[in-house]
Amino acid sequence: MTTPRPGDGHVVIAPDKFKGSLDAPEVARRIGAGLRRARPEVRLLELPVADGGDGTVDAAVAAGFTRVRAEVSGPTGEPVPASYAVRGDVAVVELAEASGLRRLPGGRLAPLTASSRGTGELIDDAVRRGARRVVLGLGGSACTDGGAGMAAALGARLLDADGRELPPGGAALRDLDRVDAAALRERMRGVTVVVASDVDSPLLGPDGAAHVFGPQKGAGPHDVDLLEEALTRLDAVVRRDLGVSAAERPGAGAAGGAGFGAMAFCSATVEPGITYLLDLLGFSSHLAGARLVITGEGALDRQTLRGKAPAGVARAAGGAGVPVLAVAGRSMLSEDELRAAGFLGAYALTDLEPDPARCMREAGPLLERLSEQVGQAWLDDTRDDPAVIP
Repeated sequence: MTTPRPGDGHVVIAPDKFKGSLDAPEVARRIGAGLRRARPEVRLLELPVADGGDGTVDAAVAAGFTRVRAEVSGPTGEPVPASYAVRGDVAVVELAEASGLRRLPGGRLAPLTASSRGTGELIDDAVRRGARRVVLGLGGSACTDGGAGMAAALGARLLDADGRELPPGGAALRDLDRVDAAALRERMRGVTVVVASDVDSPLLGPDGAAHVFGPQKGAGPHDVDLLEEALTRLDAVVRRDLGVSAAERPGAGAAGGAGFGAMAFCSATVEPGITYLLDLLGFSSHLAGARLVITGEGALDRQTLRGKAPAGVARAAGGAGVPVLAVAGRSMLSEDELRAAGFLGAYALTDLEPDPARCMREAGPLLERLSEQVGQAWLDDTRDDPAVIP
């Protein structure tokens, strides 16, 4: 790996969001503001990134995709404003935009009745406008419905024993009797769906959608058991009526089972989120001539090392011979762990302000101050040995 040398090229700023404080574009802007105060002469390129969860559409737009706005069904049925991104015949759709926790009215959780229908409406809108490849980012979902709502929005009929359409939500799937996907398959003919997600959970079992992610959406122990029963029924009917066995595939449990729904109803393939998205967004093309890459997220921890956005950025930049620094709200990784993951070092807001609550409230100004320090330490053209971590 090379090290930043005096006078070499531009700096690529490629962070993910600081969850609960700043979205990825704002993180990139704040880092850029701090660096400019320290080294106004250095050229900066802001490229916020995402790994398939919240912020995926924003990252695509920052990379040159066009934002398309639509009003769709929120997780509890109310209309919500949402958007997806398009370039040519490729559409990037983010489940959290329509069916995410942040779309719940008043933040009131609805673990049994929340639906992924709005995500299907976004996909449908994109296909009607000419999309032939849909990249579906999964994460931050409010629902555990196995993607049933999404499938229904695309034309699938999920029926009870009396031939009536099921109501929305995961709990209703206990009454599923049969599935008719003929209209969906006609509508999606010629369309490729790719799920971008780093969640490798199956649909069912102790590592599945209900048990692992249900409590995050407000499901208590009884609710988890009910949702597990409902998803098991969905899997059984899909196997019988569609001839698709997807419940055990890695990623089927992502976003409350929306990964399963995409595989079962749309023949989706699953790709590692950050790796696939960096390639789709042309990240590597911006590394030529770069002297440094700065990435980060709210918390650098062991989950970061398991394929989250900063680790993906570090791999891509390291492969191009560009050094990488990380910034974060807090860092729980040792220097050895950082080095092994491809980072020269890490800076955290808690280095400036030990109170985590204040770091959350004042993340923007603190990040600018921290980035100014990074600029002074790493972009000093008079430093004799830039390979030494300040």
